[in-house]
Amino acid sequence: MRLNVIWPVLILLAGAFSLLYLWFTLFPGRVAPETWQYFSAGQVELGRQYNKMLRLVFIGGFFSQAVFLLWLVFTGRAAALSRWSEQAAGGNYTASLLLFFLALWLALLVLELPFNFFSSYVWQHQWGFSTQSLASWCSDYVRSAGLRLVLGAAGVVILFQVMGRWPGTWWLAGAVLFSAWLVIESYLWPVLVAPLFNRFEPAADPAVVSMVQELSQKAGLPVDQVLVMDASRRTNRANAYFAGLGGTRRIVLYDTLLRDYPPDQVRAVVAHEMAHWSQGHIVRGLALGALGSFALWGLLFLTLRSTVPLVLGRYPPGAWAVILLFFLLVSFAGTPLQNYFSRGMEREADRVAVMLTGDVEGAVRLQQDLAAKNLSDVAPAPFIRWFSYSHPPAVSRIEQILQAGAQACR
Repeated sequence: MRLNVIWPVLILLAGAFSLLYLWFTLFPGRVAPETWQYFSAGQVELGRQYNKMLRLVFIGGFFSQAVFLLWLVFTGRAAALSRWSEQAAGGNYTASLLLFFLALWLALLVLELPFNFFSSYVWQHQWGFSTQSLASWCSDYVRSAGLRLVLGAAGVVILFQVMGRWPGTWWLAGAVLFSAWLVIESYLWPVLVAPLFNRFEPAADPAVVSMVQELSQKAGLPVDQVLVMDASRRTNRANAYFAGLGGTRRIVLYDTLLRDYPPDQVRAVVAHEMAHWSQGHIVRGLALGALGSFALWGLLFLTLRSTVPLVLGRYPPGAWAVILLFFLLVSFAGTPLQNYFSRGMEREADRVAVMLTGDVEGAVRLQQDLAAKNLSDVAPAPFIRWFSYSHPPAVSRIEQILQAGAQACR
């Protein structure tokens, strides 16, 4: 494997972000004065304690995978494993790809497992969030890993076939196929993947149904029903989300939200999710992802061409390790940009939701209760907020909601 100018840039950028993330996780700094208007010192401290460990686990998981892949790619181990897979496959190119993919998938799975287990099972039980048994957690993990294995193996075979067929323009085909997959995934995930892990039933409470119908009429949206997810099987956390395209569009409420939050706050949640729908945020997100994918795949083309030599007109199986390393570093370094767009959509949804409900107080109480009960970090360091927050922090959301309410009253 050859080292070109793109790699030092990616490594330095990811390394700088990692060190800054670690520093501000350990030393978050002072709490902004406006925080005390909405949260107590105890709530702030608990949120920081809970999230500190999760951030350390996150950065540790990223660092371990990045170091492993860098070692594999630039010490010649990937090339050696690639030659072994070709020999073991008896010269069958597709079989050698799958052998290499499986070996690397297993290695990364072993690296990821302790971080995943601690953050999603051990830590959640210690803080009283998880209601899941160890057997249930293992079952979820195996199903998720199996799904990633099947989809990943299929993706690798398709990608390398495309690279072999169109050696000079495969990045364009890759970008088109990736964009198409984003749309397909968004369309099918709510009806094929989500039901593998949870049950979804139409909201049965007449008050919730009536409230949904009222808000849908105000928003001018054809929302026939809201689905309730059995989140309490795994967690005490409350949440909601909007997903799907076309006939699979749906608003999903956690049953814990309906169980633990008053009607005015549930109404604020439904209005927020409807706002995502009415403002076309999923379509907008898909469009941004598709546009970004062309730049990403073009950069991958330049990186791979100058890093891995072709063998008989095609890339060896070891190129997959280079591709994984590239996407890991670019995804990490690009996190702030993705979250910048996400925070903008969340702010817009908050503003539109207040216009739909006209209930500023209920929306503010919702943000306070969600942050307190979910142990959100309501006073993150500015870098942490900029780098990793897909939603504005609770205090920022409250202030924006108050501002939107004031504008609506003019």
